[in-house]
Amino acid sequence: MTKSFINHAIRKQASCCSTPRWHRHGSFRRTSDSRVIQRFKCYSCGKTVSNATFDDACWQKKRHLNHACMMMLSSLVSMRRIARVLTINPKTVARKLTYLGQTLQKKMATQDFSHVSHIQFDELQTIEHTKLKPLSVAMAVSTNDRRIIGFRVASMPATGHLANVSRKKYGSRPDHRRREFAALCQNIQPRLPGLHTIESDECSFTKPILSRVFPRAKHQQFKGKKGSIAGQGELKKVVRDPLFCINHTVAMLRANINRLIRKTWCTTKKIQPLIHHLTVYMFVHNHIILKKA
Repeated sequence: MTKSFINHAIRKQASCCSTPRWHRHGSFRRTSDSRVIQRFKCYSCGKTVSNATFDDACWQKKRHLNHACMMMLSSLVSMRRIARVLTINPKTVARKLTYLGQTLQKKMATQDFSHVSHIQFDELQTIEHTKLKPLSVAMAVSTNDRRIIGFRVASMPATGHLANVSRKKYGSRPDHRRREFAALCQNIQPRLPGLHTIESDECSFTKPILSRVFPRAKHQQFKGKKGSIAGQGELKKVVRDPLFCINHTVAMLRANINRLIRKTWCTTKKIQPLIHHLTVYMFVHNHIILKKA
């Protein structure tokens, strides 16, 4: 009996009897990856479990495609094209996205950012089904190592010449940018004990929130500059961009997530899949892309 299994069994005692006595009880060959899995039986209550019972990918028939889906979702490949390349059903890809988003979110919640002393905030704008229903993605990036610290997705009303059309067709759309930005700051604050410098653009609601959540950190704001053609318009047409780190990271998001490209037909239909997709890219960006750079 492996030590990892014993630890899992102790955590799951509530679903077994009060005094479980686990013993080996045969094995089986898993069809998804042909691995031999050890089975165990509790001699107190007769319940049987295996090494795979407490795995997050339990009952998945194509678990060997999880890594491929994760990398392709973070490499500008649409979900329909992933299904065609891997010869699987598009519904399977959608389920993989949900599974990867939920699993990787737990891993990213425990990531250590105690070494970070300098971060930058900015917002990325995308759409939900139509340009009349825009979304805002508030994001925090470490200037020390360019890792994504966190993000939050918020609905916002349409602006410019689409504002009247949006209100006429869909009614008044709530603006949750302030609320989600405050939630992002509250979420990452305990994981940044050494933070002393914050940089952002001149958004009106960022300064009071940052002053309240990070009272000891120095906050600097910079006026937004005109975007260049390179980097999906996220990189700025200046000699030295003070917010280059976060602008470059946002440009990488648009270059590696199909639904975020400007003028794309791979649009987001619901907010939750967008959150899962951003979580998958955040993990790949922090643990794979930056490690190989």
